[in-house]
Amino acid sequence: MDSSVFSLAPEELEELRRKAQVRNLPRQALVVSEGDRTDSLYIILSGKVKVFLAEEGRQVTLRQLGPGDYFGEMVLDQGPRSASVMTLEPTSLAMVSRESFEAFIGAHPEFTLRLIKKLIHFTRGLTNSVRSLALLDVYGRVARLLLELAVERDGKRVIPEKLTQREIASRVGASREMIGLILRDLTVGGYISVAGREITINREPPKHW
Repeated sequence: MDSSVFSLAPEELEELRRKAQVRNLPRQALVVSEGDRTDSLYIILSGKVKVFLAEEGRQVTLRQLGPGDYFGEMVLDQGPRSASVMTLEPTSLAMVSRESFEAFIGAHPEFTLRLIKKLIHFTRGLTNSVRSLALLDVYGRVARLLLELAVERDGKRVIPEKLTQREIASRVGASREMIGLILRDLTVGGYISVAGREITINREPPKHW
């Protein structure tokens, strides 16, 4: 499912923005850290961020978010942040207090339903990621990631995100060198084409190499 369906509608964004404080951050600014205790929801007005986990110098990217997306909805349980968030480019964020967010949810049941569906969607995604890490080799995880990110464009399946080898490595829990070898093998095998940083899937890669 396209995660953009979970973004805020323009009128919802405007209503929440009126109750928010706006922060303008440069590229590679840490917005929140895993384990932090904060009481705000963040709405991306412009720019892009990544949500990630880090442990002992290693990073795993969970997802990237852009304008209209929001993060920090688990602030509703008043627990610590479950992941860290960093800007990927200059980014403007609207910070909405937990109290204002709760009032907004109470007044907009249609948004509440979308919020529940969003949490279910990401829970399923995390379940699949755990299964992938446990049961698939690195090649299988790369193939699965490429297929998940691909969208139809002019009759072709392309990956709209401009991914570097380092970013792919972060998402699948592997080294950049290993990702380079896998992408080269997929290219030689005719499964993908790489032009600059755009990847086109020519035919579905096998689940195991």
